[in-house]
Amino acid sequence: MTEALPRPGDVLFVGGAASVQFQGERALTFRVIRVDPRITYDGWLWIDGYVLGPSGDALERRVIFVKKDGLIKKR
Repeated sequence: MTEALPRPGDVLFVGGAASVQFQGERALTFRVIRVDPRITYDGWLWIDGYVLGPSGDALERRVIFVKKDGLIKKR
């Protein structure tokens, strides 16, 4: 995701390119609630949102720390 920051409502694929913790089977689909405005490492973000299941239903609310350029916007 080389464009602007994710926005509320965006649905993202979060895989290994975003952070090693989401490598392989740990990858997830994530609906953004908000991006934390606090400054962190260059190119990294704290994102608050919901992990989505295969049918698009919210399964779990999480806050994740990811590399912006590793995020893939869906839809």
